[in-house]
Amino acid sequence: MERNAVNPVSWSVERGFNQGEVVSGHSRTLFISGQTAMSEDGKPEHDGDMAAQLALSVDNVEAVLAEAGMSLANLVRLNVYTTDVDLLFRHYGVLAGRLGAAGVAPTTTMLGVTRLAIPGQMVELEGTAVA
Repeated sequence: MERNAVNPVSWSVERGFNQGEVVSGHSRTLFISGQTAMSEDGKPEHDGDMAAQLALSVDNVEAVLAEAGMSLANLVRLNVYTTDVDLLFRHYGVLAGRLGAAGVAPTTTMLGVTRLAIPGQMVELEGTAVA
């Protein structure tokens, strides 16, 4: 797979994401449903703790990727939904650090929402990966 960043402006790269990515030569695409801070047995975790919810949400994204034989390095699109944008920004390093360690800056959209499907959940990550 070959990835080429498309950045008509540079400010997004400084914030850890590309404006666009051209992906060629890939043979598989994985669409990842929204992942939240849920335990393996489907129970919500870390009520009121944005940093911990964000970390577990990334863990759950990585689990889906691993099951498909991929890693965060294959992530080309990430949608972030949160019930508190300001609070998420204070803890965004949790996510940015994991993506940076994987050497990836996927195209990203962040949206503030009234609530998520599971009460108490504050962040949800949805992605697309290619290999």
